[in-house]
Amino acid sequence: MRELTIPVSAAAIRELTIGEPVLVSGIMVTGRDTAHKWIEETFIKKTRAPLPGDEAIHEELLTILKGSMIYHCGPVVSGLDTKQYRFVAAGPTTSIREEPFQADVMEHFGLRGVIGKGGMGPRTLEGCRKTPGVYLHAIGGAASLIAQTVKRVVGVYKIEFGVPEAIWVIEVERFPAVVTMDAHGNSQHEAVFNSSKKVLEELVKGI
Repeated sequence: MRELTIPVSAAAIRELTIGEPVLVSGIMVTGRDTAHKWIEETFIKKTRAPLPGDEAIHEELLTILKGSMIYHCGPVVSGLDTKQYRFVAAGPTTSIREEPFQADVMEHFGLRGVIGKGGMGPRTLEGCRKTPGVYLHAIGGAASLIAQTVKRVVGVYKIEFGVPEAIWVIEVERFPAVVTMDAHGNSQHEAVFNSSKKVLEELVKGI
């Protein structure tokens, strides 16, 4: 099993192929629908004006995310009243909802990886080839086990989005995942879909 330490180099990413298990360590962030939409509209497309403090957050994220990864996750977090944050549950969110934004976000920040579940579409696959980056499939249904790999909550941005939608900066140690979209245009999700479609067509013919 290959171990990846953030920041990850472009060369290390290009060595990865679909089906390969990895363990990720280092500083990454969580981000779901609201975060992706906010980044896209405020800093990439610039279709809405930034609120006070947004520019400073953006500058910090540019540093944090260079060579890092974004995790599609709406965590359960304890210590909200004391700000002694700890991830209690950290299971992956279905990734396809971020398909309209992901390639842009990857290129904008120089991301090396996107972590989630269920896979993503052709725009993200092209983003993986261009940036370069990979899509890592995390284990669904293992939220509490994955939370144990979160060794430290470094901070949080846009908490006003709500706990699940906020941008949490976390340090992980040996976070387990599998490469299912690589930087060479290969997608395990697409391969499974095409294979299943072929079997279905054969079954229909036999009816």
